Amino acid sequence: MTELSPWLVLAGLGAFHGINPAMGWLFATALGLHRRSRRVVWLSLIPIALGHAVSIAVVVAAVVALGLVLDRHLLDPLAGAVLLGWALYYALYGHRHRVRVGMQTGMVGLGLWSFTMATGHGAGLMLVPVIIPLCLSASPLRELSAAGSLPISLAAVAVHTGAMLVVTAAIAGLVYEWLGVAFSASWLDQSRPDLGGGAGGDRSLSHFVGSG
Repeated sequence: MTELSPWLVLAGLGAFHGINPAMGWLFATALGLHRRSRRVVWLSLIPIALGHAVSIAVVVAAVVALGLVLDRHLLDPLAGAVLLGWALYYALYGHRHRVRVGMQTGMVGLGLWSFTMATGHGAGLMLVPVIIPLCLSASPLRELSAAGSLPISLAAVAVHTGAMLVVTAAIAGLVYEWLGVAFSASWLDQSRPDLGGGAGGDRSLSHFVGSG
């Protein structure tokens, strides 16, 4: 059970990120409703998951790279300080920054938006306290190594993103199929031009998914 616990934590954090509307399900649902297509909802999940996974992978790769040159006793407090500093910054200033993506965006734009949102919310940093011990446990000497850390890190990103995708898909599908009319009416009301909606139907979800 002890060996399984870190993976359950990674999956739990993935589910937590999947529940968060700012991480994707809200945009997938709104995009599907706007284009009146169930297929668009499911297709939107692909770039959302990829953007999230790339954001996490970049952070994990950077931390592991630092771990290869820094002593473990320096890496742990440094990673903790960065995580706490990011959380403090987000609490104080996160609400001032909004990511604006309209309903005419393509899949590439949606992937970039997902990458930005995951990075802005510190999704990758949340996984560092779990992934680093996993990488260390894979080494007989309990030291970080490129060969030992790569497969563990990739598996961790896959487990986390998979859990996030499952929860995001479940919520997006539920909202689209069962709450679509009420959700659409609320969204259209909130997306008036004076509240950030774009001209010509290219409405923005910035007021829903802005950082803060």
